[in-house]
Order: sequence, then structure tokens, then C-alpha cells
Amino acid sequence: MVLLRLCKAALVAAVALFFTLVAFGNVTDYGSNWEFVRHVLAMDTIFPNSTLTWRAITSVPLQTAGYVGIIATEAAAAAVLWFAAARMIASLRGPTFEGALTIAVAGLTLGFLLYAVGFVTIGGEWFAMWQSSTWNGQAKAFEFLSWIGITMLIVLMPEPAAAQPGR
Repeated sequence: MVLLRLCKAALVAAVALFFTLVAFGNVTDYGSNWEFVRHVLAMDTIFPNSTLTWRAITSVPLQTAGYVGIIATEAAAAAVLWFAAARMIASLRGPTFEGALTIAVAGLTLGFLLYAVGFVTIGGEWFAMWQSSTWNGQAKAFEFLSWIGITMLIVLMPEPAAAQPGR
């Protein structure tokens, strides 16, 4: 039981580290991903004859708000996941492990929603990111969604009955 729980905690910590590094990178190298967000929102690299460009956001303050929102969500996911991983490790042998799993699921869900809603749905579909050969982050978003989703499935897997406390 302890090894299975330790594995779950390690996976949650790995995703927490990912979000920590992503948020840190976006803060310390603000300009790199700012260009990505700016171009996606401005829709300035999609198909030239696209009739969807009415959706574009070219206001720098609104683009900045979107980027800050992304960074804040990454940081929040990291914080929740680190808290969950710490709680999971602290309760490896106890009955409070299930409560720590709930926190982990909340953090994983936040991260999953960032990429599923923010990048795939809003960026990819609403802002037609799929039309851009230069500023298309959908493949990366799907990679992150796969990793986060697999981690969530493992975290949610029930423990074998023989391994549950009190049995």
C-alpha cells in the first residue's frame, strides 16, 4: 500500500514541478511566450482569407490580462499540486490519504482545464490557432493533457482491497 501511495504522490509532485517550471519560465522569460499569446489572440498568422478574424483581440491590455491569467493558473495549479503531494506523503500510512487525493484531483483538474479549455478550445478553436503554422500550440497542449490525464487516472485508481487500512 505504501509503495502505491508513494507512486501516486511522486506523479503528483512531477506535475507540480512541471507547472512550477512553466510558471517560473513565463515570469522570468516573459517575452518568449508573450509573443505566442499575442499572436494567437491577434490572429495575425492564421489563413489570410479567414473570415474568423473578427474574433481577434488586438488590445494589448486585454492580451496582457489573458497572459497574466495563464501564468496565474499555472502558478495556482503548481501550488495546489505541491500541497497535495506534501499531504499525500505525510499521510502515506494513514486514513487521511484519501483527502489528499481530493486535493491532487483539484490541482490536476485545474491544470487539465488550462490546456483543454484555454489552449485547445479557446486558443485552438475560437482564435483558430490550428490555422497558424507559426503559432500553433495544440500539439504541445495535447501532450500536456495526456500526461496530466494519465496522472489523474492513476491517482483516482482505487487501492487493492487487501491494501486498504483496516482490512
